[in-house]
Amino acid sequence: MKSQAYRMTMLFDFYGDVLTDRQKEFYDLYYNEDLSLGEIAENYGITRQGVRDVIVRAEAILTELEDKTGLIKRFHTMHKQLEQVWQDAQRLCELSGKYDDGELETLSQRIRDTADTLLKE
Repeated sequence: MKSQAYRMTMLFDFYGDVLTDRQKEFYDLYYNEDLSLGEIAENYGITRQGVRDVIVRAEAILTELEDKTGLIKRFHTMHKQLEQVWQDAQRLCELSGKYDDGELETLSQRIRDTADTLLKE
């Protein structure tokens, strides 16, 4: 269940802007605020089924967008690759000390700094 909630949160973060205001609000309350369908329904004066229908429709829209674009999948792949670049630059820095090469150390530090910046975005 936790991985499903994580997936739904990622979908919302990447594609949430395409949803209607109502879909955004219900989706956010359900997945991010952890409100039940009944609680949302009570707050908005509609049925539990009505809330569920809005959320299911939003899920379908977001899932379809990910299926078509693959942005989240590419994001995770690039994140892993950036981590590997950072590790390789760290190893290069360690090896540069062995050869007492300041330029290698400077370049490897620049690569690590760039990778750090990209990993934080």
